[in-house]
Amino acid sequence: INDSQSAHHNLDVPFALDTLDSIQVLHGAGSTLHGVDALAGVVDFVTAAPASTSLLLRAGAGSFGENEQSAVAQLLRRHWSSRLSAERNFSTGFIADRDYRNETGTSESWLGSRLGVTALLFAASDRSFGAAQFYGNYPSWERTKSWFASARQEFGQHTSAAFAWRRHTDDYVLLRDDPPVYENNHIDTSWQADLRHTLPLHASALLFGLEADGDAIDSFNFSNLNSTGQVLVTPALGVHARNRGAGYIDLDLHPAKARWNLSAGLREEIFSGGPQSAFAPHLAGSLRIAPALKLRASGGYGFRIPTYTDLYYSDPTTIGNANLKPESAWSGDGGVDWAASRKLTLSATGYYSRQHDTIDYVRAAVTDRYQAVNLSGLHFAGVEASMTWLPTRGQSIRVSWTTVSGAQSALHGLLSEYIFNYPVNNLHTDWTVALPRAITLTNSVQIVQRYQQTVYPVWNTSFTRESGRIRPYLRLTNLSNTGYQEIAGVEQPSRAITGGLAIRLGK
Repeated sequence: INDSQSAHHNLDVPFALDTLDSIQVLHGAGSTLHGVDALAGVVDFVTAAPASTSLLLRAGAGSFGENEQSAVAQLLRRHWSSRLSAERNFSTGFIADRDYRNETGTSESWLGSRLGVTALLFAASDRSFGAAQFYGNYPSWERTKSWFASARQEFGQHTSAAFAWRRHTDDYVLLRDDPPVYENNHIDTSWQADLRHTLPLHASALLFGLEADGDAIDSFNFSNLNSTGQVLVTPALGVHARNRGAGYIDLDLHPAKARWNLSAGLREEIFSGGPQSAFAPHLAGSLRIAPALKLRASGGYGFRIPTYTDLYYSDPTTIGNANLKPESAWSGDGGVDWAASRKLTLSATGYYSRQHDTIDYVRAAVTDRYQAVNLSGLHFAGVEASMTWLPTRGQSIRVSWTTVSGAQSALHGLLSEYIFNYPVNNLHTDWTVALPRAITLTNSVQIVQRYQQTVYPVWNTSFTRESGRIRPYLRLTNLSNTGYQEIAGVEQPSRAITGGLAIRLGK
């Protein structure tokens, strides 16, 4: 799903949230199995075949003119199943030029045969939003559209082949009230083919596969920024294309009745346009030294290639760099998990990442434009710790804390746009209570201190009913009414309330 035009659109996922079975997160370098862009982790959005025939309808409204609707229809038969979904939400915005409108539609099908399961997925989205301050001190506006199609075929229990195609368009206007001043149009496409086989080895497995990937962009802009007032049509990012091929192997050792397990893998990825390649190994394992105590560690190599924006884009605030190298990082972590009792579990992890040719935008003074560059000598270290406590039946309390520190010497006095905007300390608490009539109350408080910024809290609360035919819900966000910025200069929404009702028909 990652966008080759700009990493800003990496989460432009064209699926209705109600269709997701789970969201899985891999911490640390994941390039061995997932390739390009798995530099520091992987987020996997998982859909699954329906378990019954049903229809779910949801509608709600809230602060700042927020309005949301969705529908999910599922059909289950003996050898095949299908799901159709649609979702839309929009808002007039909590401040001027921060309105938005999102629309998505998805079709999924699963067919079982003697050969194996065939899975088909088609999805599309249309999103427009006011982008005030996102790209500098401008009242900007943007609209993106996505089309996604994929097919996956099993060949028995251990072999599968897949192909996916994605098209993404981005229409960007610098000044919303005067589009002819500066407007960009970007069209990027990408595809991926994958062949994977798993060889069972008693209680272990050997996994190996081949991948081929490609992406391309066609981009131009309209501008009348020149002194004559003449409208110019010029390449924004231009017309470019690139391809990659990779092979990987992974051995997972899980001996029966053993207290340990070990995973080791290798990947070789070759890029088009030259002899450039990336070699990505990884090693991970765990040891249970007592029934309630486990030690674990992992290490690996991750890499990311520049987006087309990093390479070729220039506007009144930024300048691209066609000579950028891919960025990479060696990272490792080690930790312990302790189940102190049935009601209390503790976890702690220390991690370290040493980066090479990190891609960032820097400038010497606030009046200069940001320039894309490769930075060397960056390294980050930190600790993640968490506690989960079940004080009574139907209650859970989870507290997690992350701290990270990094070396800023690579900047040599320059100002960074992205790299040094990380949370130095991030404390997150969740209190979940199961109330009568299948209603769940969740309280979430986050306290964040970003690099060289003041500490700020954000408090969210929700009431949801996850079962039954009638399912009301209520979301209260930023109850602390905190004024904060996750990106410098971009204000986040103030206190808001959204409520609605979902109706589920079927078995």
